[in-house]
Amino acid sequence: MSDKKNSTTKKSKHQQIIEIVDQVSSISEKLGIAHQTIEDGYLDGRIIHIDGQRLTNFGSCSYMGLELDPRLKAGAIDAVNRYGSQFASSRAYLSVTLYTEIEELLERIFEQKIILGPTVTLGHQSNIPVLVEDNDVVIMDSQVHESVQAAVQLLKLRNIAVHTVKHNDVNALETKIKSLKDKYNKIWYMADGVYSMYGDFAPMDELKTLMDTYPQFYCYLDDAHGMGWTGRHGAGYVKSKVWSHPQMILITSIAKSFAACGGVTCYPEEEMRRIVKNCGGTMIFSGPIQPPVLGAAIASAKIHLSDEVFVRQSELKKKIKYFNTTAKLYDLPLVHESLSPIFFIGVGKPEVGYNMVKRLMKLGYYLNLAVFPAVPYKNTGLRIPITMHHTYEDIESLLKTIAEQLPKALAESNSNIDEVIGAFQMEQMYKLPE
Repeated sequence: MSDKKNSTTKKSKHQQIIEIVDQVSSISEKLGIAHQTIEDGYLDGRIIHIDGQRLTNFGSCSYMGLELDPRLKAGAIDAVNRYGSQFASSRAYLSVTLYTEIEELLERIFEQKIILGPTVTLGHQSNIPVLVEDNDVVIMDSQVHESVQAAVQLLKLRNIAVHTVKHNDVNALETKIKSLKDKYNKIWYMADGVYSMYGDFAPMDELKTLMDTYPQFYCYLDDAHGMGWTGRHGAGYVKSKVWSHPQMILITSIAKSFAACGGVTCYPEEEMRRIVKNCGGTMIFSGPIQPPVLGAAIASAKIHLSDEVFVRQSELKKKIKYFNTTAKLYDLPLVHESLSPIFFIGVGKPEVGYNMVKRLMKLGYYLNLAVFPAVPYKNTGLRIPITMHHTYEDIESLLKTIAEQLPKALAESNSNIDEVIGAFQMEQMYKLPE
């Protein structure tokens, strides 16, 4: 009887998602494109080895290529020599000496009071439940990072209303603001500065206008993928457009471009910073960033505060431009002509994506597959971040190979480029015949 009941009970959305993610992950692992471990004894930033095969790595988010910089390595080694491999205390009690130096350097970069947490994800889990009060409401962009969405789920336990708007749809957002402004104290909009799948940007000019127009409207922006490679002293995409605003909270990462680890939150007022520091759950109960990483972070911060960072940014932006130009040359279905170092080439169905990644690995390239439920079912694509380690030859060779292999993979799944362009609504870009 119980077995029959279980077999006929409708599964919750949560359980369905768990099963889908497990299925996708299991397939990807069996195909050798996910949950892999590299075999290298040393890394050069470009090449990795999996199952004995040499692969050019297009799966790294270390956009500025600083993770192998001798100054960061020396900073980590010096910190270990002075403070050991860990400092085992909650920051609610004690912080290792290095924290004072790194936080002072970060405040020079961002020109705001900050809190440095262990990761951006843990930062969300401290910020969002504390900053969003009982008579506030939350609006999320439909593509905001999962780590933000997970923290927002904690608010539902307090019966705080949560709404979602279509990605980067400013008109829909303003309509929602107008409908909520007489019912709530603050209206919080949760979005990314640079979106991690397509590499597109939050509409910062329009968001600033909304903040200026509606005093209740607050933006909480995750710019983890915008840090380092752009903005003054690498302060990121959001600050390159809106340096500060009394209704804007920025959280960003000192992993990725910065090549260390940690989540930095910039607060528009001291009161917000103080209450998160004192009451944020992960600020109290999570461990700190450990000395070796703090040592590397200090070295990276000093590079960002020097003129060198602008040279690196300029060189990376040349490679970004080259990627766009070369993708156009090969007529590839690039979903956005991104000005960020994250690119997304649409392939349509999941089976085409699996096929493409396997083909590319056999030919010497490793990259990331974006597949349902991370993206809509027919919006599978090749997510390709580029870094300072990549050469122009690496980029040209990869894109040429994709152009050669994509028609073959599409044909094997009874698909074609027109289906891909239609799935991503790129008809105007490619001007398909009616």
